[in-house]
Amino acid sequence: MKSLDVAVIGGGLLGSAFAYGFSRNGLKVGLIDEGDNAIRTARGNFGLVWVQGKGRGMREYARWSLKSANAWPTFSDELMDLTGTGVDYHQPGGFHVTVDEAELQAHLGVLEELRDEAGDEGYEYELVQGQALAEHLPGVGEQVPGATYCPHDGHVNPLRLLRALQEGFDRNGGSYLPFSSIDRIRPLQPSGFELFSNGRRIAGCEKLVIAAGHGSVGLGAEVGIDVPIHPEQGQIVVTERSAVSLAYPTNMVRQTDEGGFLLGPSARDVGFDADTNTGTLQEIVRRCVTAFPYLRKLRIQRSWAALRIMTPDGFPVYSQSEEFPEAFAFSCHSGVTLAAVHAQEVCQWVLDGAIPPAYQCFAPDRFNVSKSN
Repeated sequence: MKSLDVAVIGGGLLGSAFAYGFSRNGLKVGLIDEGDNAIRTARGNFGLVWVQGKGRGMREYARWSLKSANAWPTFSDELMDLTGTGVDYHQPGGFHVTVDEAELQAHLGVLEELRDEAGDEGYEYELVQGQALAEHLPGVGEQVPGATYCPHDGHVNPLRLLRALQEGFDRNGGSYLPFSSIDRIRPLQPSGFELFSNGRRIAGCEKLVIAAGHGSVGLGAEVGIDVPIHPEQGQIVVTERSAVSLAYPTNMVRQTDEGGFLLGPSARDVGFDADTNTGTLQEIVRRCVTAFPYLRKLRIQRSWAALRIMTPDGFPVYSQSEEFPEAFAFSCHSGVTLAAVHAQEVCQWVLDGAIPPAYQCFAPDRFNVSKSN
């Protein structure tokens, strides 16, 4: 049985970012991964490193997203230098494109609220319309009334990111434990944990991080942590490769380094159903072709659905067990955007033994209305 300083349960983007971050500190770290039969949210990730529009009603999340976006250039360079794997990260800024006037006004209302909440800190965005928009987004549809631009936005290949995080973890001496579905966590006295899979002890550790996506609900309960998350299905359409024509990522279309276009997003509440839906795919294509009519000429190569991790308010849930304070659980749907701060800052919280007061706003007790009354 492995004896570890830190065990991370969950081999997706979230868990891999934490495992990589801990391995940078020279610790004995284990990354415990259920395997490809797990519900992989990374498979359906659109790959945006996105600040625009985030944090309405929770200013701390807007700051957190911006902090991670600012850390991303150095973070991606670090991964490249260590592993030789490029993650196709680019930060030209991003456009939120709308397809009718009502949608544009609603989006501007959200951004104005965010700017008001930011106060003197400011909230950077710019409304771009008409010829100026066409110069930045050649071929944009005539029906598009406008788009907003944020200089902090960018995009990345999420699967290359996952690979680089795990390669970096391996190069730093981490222990990868695949095909291990943890079904029991046994707290030890005076400290530490033993982890079991199908009755077999997998590892022992001093500190425990649960980042197992939808599996975090049951695992968190093992150490007294409530993980209030639910699945939200998203679908993505991928076109054939084409000449480079879209220099900026947008909220609904982005072009990869290989030349294909990713079309999205969508959101459906269908439980744990990961099957694609024809009506949803048609609506994705309709909106994206309205925004960029030239996409109509391209063949669709593939499509798929994946299940996002969603919390009741859409913001991250960062938890520490009161009964077993060396156990933590982290859940969010922004595993790409927040990867830099997860690997660099959140890991230090775990090592220090506490989530800092400035980030207690992400604790799950914010949903406990009776507690605050």
